[in-house]
Amino acid sequence: MAVAVALLAAGVGLSGWIGWEYVGTNVTAQHRQQETKSTLQQEWRAGQSSVDPGRGFALLRVPRFGKDYEVPIIRGIDDKSLASGAGWFPHSQRPGEPGNFAIAAHRVTHGQPFRDFPRLRKGDKVSVETRDEVLIYTLDDSGTDHHVPFTESWIVDPVPGRPGAVPTRALITLTTCAELFRTDDRSYVFGHLTERRRKPAR
Repeated sequence: MAVAVALLAAGVGLSGWIGWEYVGTNVTAQHRQQETKSTLQQEWRAGQSSVDPGRGFALLRVPRFGKDYEVPIIRGIDDKSLASGAGWFPHSQRPGEPGNFAIAAHRVTHGQPFRDFPRLRKGDKVSVETRDEVLIYTLDDSGTDHHVPFTESWIVDPVPGRPGAVPTRALITLTTCAELFRTDDRSYVFGHLTERRRKPAR
């Protein structure tokens, strides 16, 4: 009897953990993303901007993911940052700069911003809005074209695949888990800047 009760309790505990991991974290992350976007837009209206660790500094839009898709980009790729939106690799370039603006996000849990990553197609547009401008990148790959072990860092280098090369173009890298559940591989797509628009002065 005691064993049965212990097994039942363990089963309930596991179910609760699974429920929290795959449902609860999405609810809290989506709420956090909305708060981050609201704070960011208030700062922009006040003429402020920050790239402090853990803070939102830009907005990501991917039409392929839906016309209402909009996710804050956070400085950092730690767990807290990735639970608040898409995370920017801080050692990579800033949006629009020559080099590689590299970001990562979850496919499942924590708001799952890149849930539809495999739907990306070569030629898709990706928009990054900062306080002062809107940058449009065109993807060079589809979401199922490439994956690498998580230990491979060259995909976020200033010129991916060319160590030590001096960047001359503004690039973007999007990366996420290669599979829905636990995996050590990462899917990625590259893109290049094709348009930039200054926002009207406030």
